[in-house]
Amino acid sequence: MKARLYAELYGFSGKKKDKQRALDYYKSLLKRFPGSRYTSKAKRAITKLGGGHPSASKSITAVPVKKPTFNKKRSNSKPRSLAEVKEIRFWSSPSYTRVVIEVESEVPYTHRLLKKDPTIAKPMRLCIDLNHARIGHGLKPVVPIADDLLSGVRAAQNSPNTVRLVLDIKSIDDYKIFSLRNPFRIVVDVSSVSMMSASKTTSKKRFKHEQEKPGGKIPKGALAKQLALGVKRIVIDPGHGGKDPGAIGYLKGVREKNVTLEISRRLAKKIRQRLGCEVLLTRNSDTFLSLEERTAIANTKNADLFISIHTNANRAMACRGIETYFLNLATDEDAILVAARENATSAKNISDLQTIFSDLMKNAMINESSRLAGYVQESLIRKLKPKYKWIKDKGVKKAPFYVLLGAKMPCILIETAFITNPRECRRLNSAEYQEDVADAIAIGLQRYIKEIHPAAPIKAHL
Repeated sequence: MKARLYAELYGFSGKKKDKQRALDYYKSLLKRFPGSRYTSKAKRAITKLGGGHPSASKSITAVPVKKPTFNKKRSNSKPRSLAEVKEIRFWSSPSYTRVVIEVESEVPYTHRLLKKDPTIAKPMRLCIDLNHARIGHGLKPVVPIADDLLSGVRAAQNSPNTVRLVLDIKSIDDYKIFSLRNPFRIVVDVSSVSMMSASKTTSKKRFKHEQEKPGGKIPKGALAKQLALGVKRIVIDPGHGGKDPGAIGYLKGVREKNVTLEISRRLAKKIRQRLGCEVLLTRNSDTFLSLEERTAIANTKNADLFISIHTNANRAMACRGIETYFLNLATDEDAILVAARENATSAKNISDLQTIFSDLMKNAMINESSRLAGYVQESLIRKLKPKYKWIKDKGVKKAPFYVLLGAKMPCILIETAFITNPRECRRLNSAEYQEDVADAIAIGLQRYIKEIHPAAPIKAHL
């Protein structure tokens, strides 16, 4: 249906990219489902669109029509139509582990939790079956983790077209599984409250109890106060880096990855001086980090706050302004486009994330993130507007950013200005503006911390 719609669109638009998208979807169908009843229709459509004879395409696995031979070399070859499971990565701490399974292309998957079976000496296991998939040549069959939650991950070709991954569990209280795209990967977050301090655990139970009271209302900021959230460690995430330059600036040579690193370094210094907090950067040089790795760093380091620094971009150079985001479903088209750009995916993929967020909507950390975003956004505008002309307050917004997904603490993403706007690009490239932005963010964090934890030591005046 996707291929057909793009083919029809090509008939109206005459654009080569619409024709190519139609061909790509038709060829994808032939590659992934060579035995489908739609195969013959797809081949005819490819020929009609002038895509050449499908059997001659290198990207398509032809359906065999002759009797199979018993050539040993051929019978052992793996089907080219199956997506390759390429890599298993993990990040861990005593109370949290994130496992990421990278796959060559998008595949359907299922999962189930198996209880411990003493009769066969099997621990509790989390099984994930990837359909239309095969083990990659470089994939390790066993990935030892050996932390407090997991022993490791095992991977095997469970059937000719199914890869099974098994997480051997020592002790967990909760787990979540979701997928991200470009490239396609499956993310597994497992956590345990066994390593939490008794005071925080007790406060969390008290908060949950009050939530469940009939007609009970939770006062503003109750979660932060009941968890006795003394902010001691903050993780700052300079957006992009390495092979990912981020948005390209209006001025030659200005890249988002460099600007965000400069602002983040200045911000880290100000937080240490003003708040006396420990500050960690996800990267302190021009290196590449995946989006899921950044969140994992914040979780494994037990951060109390997570701040991701970015610059905005738009094809319309007149677009300007500052906005601060927290994790939630997007409510306007602009927020969807910003999230799509930062996630390196499409607006369509962003809309598909709604199913992932179904249980996150109940997470009270979203409310705390919203409050944190409000303090920071207000501080940015208050600090910058008197000094710089044409500062536009784009407000606090919500959107599903991959980099914030799964964070265990209040987290926000700041779009400090539009790098594609001539005036704002010059500002972003100047040390003075970078310093002022960092100062404003630090003041916003300081006010938030003072609000939720009045007894927290403050080293400088608000």
